[in-house]
Amino acid sequence: MVKFSMPLMGLMLLCLWATVTEAKYIKYKDPKQPLGVRIKDLMARMTLQEKIGQMVQIEREAASADIMKKYFIGSILSGGGSVPAKRASPETWVSVVNEFQKGSLSTRLGIPMIYGIDAVHGHNNVYNATVFPHNVGLGATRQVMDPELVKKIGAATALEVRATGIPYAFAPCIAVCRDPRWGRCYESYSEDHKIVQAMTEIIPGLQGDLPAGSKKGVPFVGGKTKVAACAKHYVGDGGTTKGINENNTIIDFNGLLNIHMPAYRNSISKGVATVMVSYSSWNGKKMHANHDLIIGFLKNKLRFRGFVISDWQGIDRITSPPHANYSYSVEAGVGAGIDMVMVPYNFTEFLDDLTFQVKNGIIPMARIDDAVKRILRVKFVMGLFENPMADLSLVNQLGSQEHRELAREAVRKSLVLLKNGKSAKNPLLPLPKKAPKILVAGSHADNLGYQCGGWTIEWQGLGGNDLTSGTTILTAVKNTVESGTQIVYNENPDLEYVKSNKFSYAIVVVGEPPYAETAGDSMSLTIAEPGASTISNVCAAVKCVVVIVSGRPVVIQPYLAKIDALVAAWLPGTEGQGVADVLFGDYGFTGKLARTWFKTVEQLPMNVGDPHYDPLFPFGFGLTTKPTKQI
Repeated sequence: MVKFSMPLMGLMLLCLWATVTEAKYIKYKDPKQPLGVRIKDLMARMTLQEKIGQMVQIEREAASADIMKKYFIGSILSGGGSVPAKRASPETWVSVVNEFQKGSLSTRLGIPMIYGIDAVHGHNNVYNATVFPHNVGLGATRQVMDPELVKKIGAATALEVRATGIPYAFAPCIAVCRDPRWGRCYESYSEDHKIVQAMTEIIPGLQGDLPAGSKKGVPFVGGKTKVAACAKHYVGDGGTTKGINENNTIIDFNGLLNIHMPAYRNSISKGVATVMVSYSSWNGKKMHANHDLIIGFLKNKLRFRGFVISDWQGIDRITSPPHANYSYSVEAGVGAGIDMVMVPYNFTEFLDDLTFQVKNGIIPMARIDDAVKRILRVKFVMGLFENPMADLSLVNQLGSQEHRELAREAVRKSLVLLKNGKSAKNPLLPLPKKAPKILVAGSHADNLGYQCGGWTIEWQGLGGNDLTSGTTILTAVKNTVESGTQIVYNENPDLEYVKSNKFSYAIVVVGEPPYAETAGDSMSLTIAEPGASTISNVCAAVKCVVVIVSGRPVVIQPYLAKIDALVAAWLPGTEGQGVADVLFGDYGFTGKLARTWFKTVEQLPMNVGDPHYDPLFPFGFGLTTKPTKQI
């Protein structure tokens, strides 16, 4: 029998304790370690299966805690209209997100997942959230551009998204829409890249201000009240032929750099965490397969260090028809530099194909490591490893009065006054609040869904007033006029009705129904029926102001002579009170067109600076009025 002295035994126990303690200390879990050290340590511990799992983003409907654990899935998204339950509360959202996160944290390495959602004009999928004006309106918020306003909107949106436990928003869209026939034109701030560049100030609103001395291209997300942002859709999505969604952008490299690329430079300089690739092509080459522009330019030239994400089933659409040769699509998309792939349902097919290709040397391991490093970098920067679970501390931020007031301000500043009186000497606006009887007419006057447009509660948007909470333009008018003023609402009155009722004046609100993406592509750009007949019937019989609710300029020239005053209200969102604030003079009109208003669709595409430029209302146009105090 070997005998140990007590001092020797104590020394051995001390060494054993030190060994166990050292084994428990893991560098990647230590927030005091440098970012690069944490990434390197975690990468060294990961298997190929764990790495490829990080590269996958699946739809909420396809996810469960068990799936997150079994396949090491790196991300979940809610697509347009994908919600846990109709009118789900923020508490329900937090619970659902945390349940998925528990599955991710129960894996061997405990890498947290990141949940993303399309919060493109506020937290627009979620019931009772503040819905801000779409970007087309925000681009008009200037006498001189007002990027500080969009920064505040970004900060408010981040709080509302975080209120539901979600840390990642697929915004902003920094497309430069060059043809209003495009169904996504309302997601673009302007036809002018300089305005789009200025509006990237929404990124520090969403993510927080980049700390002084930050390295170029490194993502930044400033804590639990901020979200990771996503600059999209890279690159040239707003320049497709005839504005056809997902089509081909034909332009030389200098044109691409000078028109469609500048806002990406700004976004990267502001620390944007992610970039989403466009469905569109550039000179016939699908962007999801464009190695030169994703790896060569975005990652190497612009030194972007966040992660590149595909669009919804984006790699499937590399082939025509989509998914015709999926193994090729996986090779082309991942090989081009896409780091996270929005699958969103058939994720096992993607996992199997990519694993096979790596094991057989079709895709190099270095490409996988680059993708995973970028994904982990964003997750570390966001603080997900330290605070992976959402809490209820921000639930009262959803649809808060402060955010609604901000949205109302944005509506006021986005309105563009295109005509005011049939002669400059006799302006109609601002309207008197005190009048015997006012007619409010038009399909969009009392329709909150039309007012909000696409990407609101549902992907394509909805009509009606029960989709979420907010104020219609009709209600706003009723809230604003004097108590003795009679408001009569008739959606589509005939001429005799208008003539026989002795109205003091009329407010006609017409425009486009909701749409999103390809469903919104239009070669005619007409006001939805019966909008034209409403304008004709009302404006032929009484002084009228016509308010256009639309995602872009529409054909208005044939009716212009009949109209006394004309206002472009774009897609103002839930806070219709902002429209009445300006119509009745509590605030003046200040908005300026960030898009050229054409005469006929045959002129399109037509942008400021073009040799054939002959607009109805030019880029930068907008009449002004002064606020008035009325008794």
